[in-house]
This record gives sequence, C-alpha cells and structure tokens, in this order.
Amino acid sequence: MIRLKMAHIFTCPCRSAARCLLAALLLLGALPAMAGIDVELEGIEADLRRNVLIYLSVERYRDRDDVDEDTMQRLFNRIDGEVKGALRPFGYYEPEVGATFRPASGGWRVSIVVAPGEAVRLRELAVDIEGPGAADPVFDGIRGQTELRIGTRLHHGDYEKLKNSMTNVAAANGYLAARLLDNVMYVDEQARSASITLRLDTGPQYHFGKVDIDQNVVRPALMQRFVRFREGETYNRSQLLATQFALDDSLYFSRVDVTTGDPDPETLTVPVSITAAKSRPVLSLGGGYGTDTGVRGTLGWTDSRVNDRGHRLRFELRASRSTRRVESRYDIPIGDPALEKFSVEALNRLEKRPEFDTNETTLRPSVTRVHGRWQTVTSLSATRTTTDDGIDQFTSNLLVPGLVLASLPEGFLGEALFSRGFYSELLASRTELGASTDFLRMMVQLERGFDLSSVWHLLLRGEIGATLVDDFSRLDGIYRFTAGGDRSVRGFGYQSLAPEGGGRHLLTGSVEVVRDIPWNLAVATFFDAGNAFNKFGDKLEFAAGVGLRYRLPVVSIGMD
Repeated sequence: MIRLKMAHIFTCPCRSAARCLLAALLLLGALPAMAGIDVELEGIEADLRRNVLIYLSVERYRDRDDVDEDTMQRLFNRIDGEVKGALRPFGYYEPEVGATFRPASGGWRVSIVVAPGEAVRLRELAVDIEGPGAADPVFDGIRGQTELRIGTRLHHGDYEKLKNSMTNVAAANGYLAARLLDNVMYVDEQARSASITLRLDTGPQYHFGKVDIDQNVVRPALMQRFVRFREGETYNRSQLLATQFALDDSLYFSRVDVTTGDPDPETLTVPVSITAAKSRPVLSLGGGYGTDTGVRGTLGWTDSRVNDRGHRLRFELRASRSTRRVESRYDIPIGDPALEKFSVEALNRLEKRPEFDTNETTLRPSVTRVHGRWQTVTSLSATRTTTDDGIDQFTSNLLVPGLVLASLPEGFLGEALFSRGFYSELLASRTELGASTDFLRMMVQLERGFDLSSVWHLLLRGEIGATLVDDFSRLDGIYRFTAGGDRSVRGFGYQSLAPEGGGRHLLTGSVEVVRDIPWNLAVATFFDAGNAFNKFGDKLEFAAGVGLRYRLPVVSIGMD
C-alpha cells in the first residue's frame, strides 16, 4: 500500500506536460517500496492464537515498508517451525500447519490454517517435599495444587509455575538452602503422554538474627513497634516487606531501607538492617471538577513528625460551590503505631443542600483500634450546628458519642483506603447532652468487587441508614439522610433525593459491570436505585446508564 502525503498541489502548462509526467515518475521511483504484511490466522483461538502471533516473524514485520519478495519468502519459510514452537508449551506437539502468501494491495497477504491435533496429556505426576520442613503447613498449597492434574492437557507454563512456587515458598519461609533434587518433564510424543517429577529438599529453616536500626527520627521504642518481626523468630520474607510498608506509610521518613545480610549457615540466622531518614512537612494543593460540586479545590499542610514521639499534625481547607470544610487533626500513635492512634480533630463545615443548609463546628477526640481484620473508632463529638431549611433555623450545642466498625483488607498497614468492604457508623445523643431531641442514627455501607474474568468485573455497592428520633423536625440537619450523586444514585443531583428537610432513613444500591479495553480504558454499564425517605416502603428512584473509565496508578477518571 502506498501512502503519499502531498505538501503542495500545482498545475503544469500543456507544453510542459511531458516534463511533469517524467518528474512524477522519478518521484515515485525514488519512494521506497511499501509492502506491509496482512496475516490471517485460522483454526486456533484465545491463548493459542496469541502465542502463535507472538512467535510469528511475519507478524513482527507487518508494518515494515521494506519487505521485498525475497524477504517475504524467508519469513514464510519460518512459519511452520514458529507455529509448532508456539503450540508446544500448550501440549500440542504435532500440529498441522498450512500456509500461503500472495501480493495484495501493494503488500503481502499471508494465510495460515492450523489444526492443533491431539494434545499430549499428563499421565504421571509426582510432587514431593522432603527434608526438615517436609511437614511444614506452608507447603500445603504446593501439595494441594490443582493446575497440574493427571489426565489434563500438558501445559509447560503450569509446570514452570509449580516449579518456581516450590522454591519461592521455601525461600519466603526461611528455608534458604532449599533445592530441587528432581526437576523432570518427560514427553512421549508418539504416545501423546507426559510425566512430571518435582522433588524439593527444604534444608534447615533459618531465623531472624540481629536487627540493626540506624535512625534518629523517632524514639527507639516507637521505632521497634513498627517492626513486624523479632530476633529469633522464624525468617519470613513477608514480614520484612510488611515492616518496609509500615514504615513507609507512617510518613515519618523520606527514605526507608529494610535489607538482609548474608545468611549464617552455622547459626541459621539472617541479620537485618533498617535505615531511615526524616521527612519534611508537606504543602499540598489540589483541584478538580464534578457535576455534583462544580469547581473544587484543596489546600493542605501536614507535619508527619511533630516530635520524636511520632505525633502528627494536619491542616486542610476544602471548598466548592456547595461546601466549605476547614479541618485540623492531631494524631498520637498508640499500641501498634501503624494502625492505632488517639486523635483530636477540630473542624468547621458549611454545606448547602437542596433541602437545607447546615453549618457545623466540632471538636472530636477519638481512639482508633484494630482487632484482626476489623477497625473500631470510638469518639465523642462536641458539636455546635445550625440548620436552615428556608423556613426555620435552629442551633444546637450537643455531645454526640459515636462508634465506627469497619473491615480492613488483608495486610492493611495504615495506608489510605478509597473503599471498604464493610463500614458502619452509630451516633446517638439526648437532650441531657444538649441535643434538641433524643436520637439514634445508624448507617451501614457495603462494597464488593468480583473479577468475572481477566477483563470482566462486577461491582456491587449498597447503603442503608435508619434513625430513631423523638421529634424529627428538631433533628439537626447534619444527621438527616439525603441521596443522589455519583456515589449514590447517579443521574440525580448531589443530595437531591430526600423529602423536604431531609429523610429519617436511607436505602441505595448499585450494580455495575465493567469491561476492560486497551490503553487503561474500561467501559461500564450500571443500574442504581435508592432514596432518602421518612418510612421504609416509600418510593425509590432508579437510574441506568453507561460509563467510560480511564485508569491511573492510584485513581481513575470516569464519565457516566
């Protein structure tokens, strides 16, 4: 195919037509012969097709503009061997390959038809763990693996995966001298059968040796509480990584290095060295736009290490057309400093909602604790709030005890979470504590994602809230429910779904199916339902639509 970009268009007088024609022919003759290759591959699909295309030289040359007939013939001669080599890892050792090529549209068209033939199947399999660690439960996953099974098609990738898993599991759990005694895959091509033997000698198990810590950022006792292992414990690579991550996420340090020395075969120990350098206060600026909030901006300042006790201080200002939030928070680490803390938070928040406006000033001490995979936050808020619904305006000064119970992902070490599988909040107050009316408010949020395949995903989200209150008309606006917006019922304005003045109860749900496409993009279809209302059984609103997502390393940009 010839692509010619014309920079200028010109005309020639009749008497010079011959000269113009000659010049055009000379110009075309000076251009390189462009001979792209169009490859048609039939007879195989999915992983087999993808691997063959990776192997094929003609596929790699498809956009070359210098493929003459001699080059094309040499590439063509490789096809048979390349297809067979690409199919062997999937257990097809004797495929039939038919191929032709011919000139087409100024280039070349290659047609390949593949009949994979009968697959080689696994007839014998022996996976043995020997040595001092033979009975260690860390190898149970190796013994119970299901990728390689008698009678299934031979897959070289599954064999390599199991082989690497045996040595990796051993090394990650302290068996640093482990070695494969047998590592054999025998294939009888005529019988279409294969046998695999893998035998691992674990060798002795190593332990953590001396831990040297070089830092002057926080007190040694606090630094020790970040370390996920102790001298003399069984060596475990994941505990080293967890220590690295916990120290990184603490934000006390600008640089953290957790490294191991050479294992000592006499004492069966591994020395560890930790070095760290102090971080500096950070000034942050942010901006964005959302149809719910309009233009929004954030100004923040954080000193992650106020003193050597590890205290933290943060100020933040957020503003948009509908909200203004000024917040400061002081954190003191307690217990496990990566996960637990005592905090004092002061904030002023003005929020303009479709049904009413609220102005809140709060001082809130709280204690955050972790119990396995669960986090609790116990708080007591001293709050001054003003609610204006356009008709009435009233102000309350009250104390509000609160309790949050939330699930944590496996391996959580204090990093910021953008979603939780389970989050619940319970707030309550009485007139004796300054409230305008007695109330008890509960809210539960659920969110779960499922990978249906490598490219298809299912996202489920739900939220339910309920309020027990003596006189709802006297309930402060910040404790009333509203729905609508991009994290609620899409297609409706931000917090626009509610009875006049807000609702006693809340119910929302969302089902979203996402399909990954190239270039970090994804398309989605969704169905949302929900509302805020004064009694369960009232009308729900519904929305359905499509969306486009662009995924970045930490966040994604989307349009629905």
